[in-house]
Amino acid sequence: MNSIPHIVIVGGGFAGLNAARALKHAPARVTLVDRRNFHLFQPLLYQVATAALSPANIASPLRYILKKQKNVNVILAEVTGFDLKSQKVLLKDGELSYDTLVVAAGSENNFFGHDDWAKHAPGLKSLEDATQIRSRILHAFEAAERETNPDLRAALLTFVVVGAGPTGVELAGALGEIARDTLRNEFHSIQTQSAKILLLDSVTRVLPPYPEELSAKAKSALDNLGVSFQPETIVTGISADAITVRQNGEDKSIPTRTVLWAAGVKASPLGQALAQASGLPLQRGGKVSVQPDLRLTGYQNVLVVGDMAALTDHTGKYLPGTAPVAMQQGRYAARLIETSLQGKTIEPFKYFHKGDMATIGRKIAVAHVWGFKFNGTLAWLSWLFIHLWYIAKFEDRLLVFLQWAWNYFTRNRSARLITGR
Repeated sequence: MNSIPHIVIVGGGFAGLNAARALKHAPARVTLVDRRNFHLFQPLLYQVATAALSPANIASPLRYILKKQKNVNVILAEVTGFDLKSQKVLLKDGELSYDTLVVAAGSENNFFGHDDWAKHAPGLKSLEDATQIRSRILHAFEAAERETNPDLRAALLTFVVVGAGPTGVELAGALGEIARDTLRNEFHSIQTQSAKILLLDSVTRVLPPYPEELSAKAKSALDNLGVSFQPETIVTGISADAITVRQNGEDKSIPTRTVLWAAGVKASPLGQALAQASGLPLQRGGKVSVQPDLRLTGYQNVLVVGDMAALTDHTGKYLPGTAPVAMQQGRYAARLIETSLQGKTIEPFKYFHKGDMATIGRKIAVAHVWGFKFNGTLAWLSWLFIHLWYIAKFEDRLLVFLQWAWNYFTRNRSARLITGR
């Protein structure tokens, strides 16, 4: 019988990977289980979706990242549920016993009860989502080149992004650059710069969590890229050839072949499985209620971290589902586990918010960091540096830096591949 404690971590995203890394010196066996064999750097997914980077640039094999940690084993498997009383993780093809469990399964796209919209408006949570979006964008221009009906051509050259948060703003800005710079002069029957790019949201301004002056700067930058922000707009329907919205109390149909969803996410379905196993209710967005130390109520050896955890800050607001929150919670979970193995306790989790950044385009970004607000080239360079720093593999950092440099000087996007069906 093995007396060494066994820690099972479900999910190789920011929270799970940081927990595994931080347990490198723990006197325990660690098993990281994920249905994918790689860690995905999600903040740069939109750059794959807009052909600036290739998928391999932002995805690193988990085994490679953790190969020097002799106490960590990586398992490729799909988790289907939990037996908390027997301390087992249920897999599609087996089970795993644990002494301590860390659930960090992340999140998925949220269509707020309209899951049928997904086939017409892909979100951006996986590499498959990103390559599908890339193909849709590029195929729209190709189809418009051959279309002779002016109304159908206009619909093909109308791109709609739903959601004016950081992902939506970055997607819309990149679409503006594609139409006005990347594809300029490459087509003979269409003027790509005439493409109509609409950014829709029910809010009154882009980047709502940011200070108003930075939202205004971002809005101005989007205007310069040809992006039309339409505030207080509620989506009521999405089909293969149009999106219907309600603006100023009136219903309106916008003919388009490309709708991109950036309007929200919800916790992984494993949150529901965990709720059923524990008898605890789920919170908004499918998140799991946790104690201040990220433990599941009634189960001191089960922690929920990252996008799945429903935890509030000192103001009573739920912590956002962002990479910085996930990374800090992952590291905290590891520290709590190590101190628990020593029979000690630590203070509750406290999120240290460093700031927010969003890039809109070439030398255009906004940032609110440590109370300082700035925009333009300085914010853009800061965004580049921080994102490079947090990419898991050094090789990927180098490749991304070189690709960004090439894109900057040539205004090209070399990953312009239409793949899939």
